[in-house]
Amino acid sequence: MDAPEIVLTAEGRQKLLEELEYREGTKAKEIIERIKVARGFGDLSENSEYDDAKEEQSKNASRIHEIQTILANAKEAPASDVHGAIVSIGSTVTLVDANGVATEVTMVGTTETNSLQHKISNESPIGRAIIGHGEGEAVEVVTPSGKTRSYTIIKISR
Repeated sequence: MDAPEIVLTAEGRQKLLEELEYREGTKAKEIIERIKVARGFGDLSENSEYDDAKEEQSKNASRIHEIQTILANAKEAPASDVHGAIVSIGSTVTLVDANGVATEVTMVGTTETNSLQHKISNESPIGRAIIGHGEGEAVEVVTPSGKTRSYTIIKISR
């Protein structure tokens, strides 16, 4: 089975590069220092500070590997539709539902999704429904619960 395609916005790629630099530099040094201090407490077999620091080191290494894999395999979202006439990754879209309630979302790749910032994945139900559509178009979204919701695309910007 092929791995799902990973798409990143330029902003998302930059954030991952910054996180990678932090984790390989500052964070790794902090963890090494914690391990040194914990070793000074004596017997490592019953040293919770040492165990915690080693666990954090392992988690940090895993995240570094994950970021490196994402960056190596991701493609950057095309900036083809500069004027924002069509919804694509990187677009900020204003949607209005059947009740007249407006919602603004930004289309991003899966690894950049953040519901608190209204960044939705191109693979989410709403993302799949609106990508490739233009202003004024109505779309129907089938939610995970099976309900169908209607939206009208009011505005698209970059």
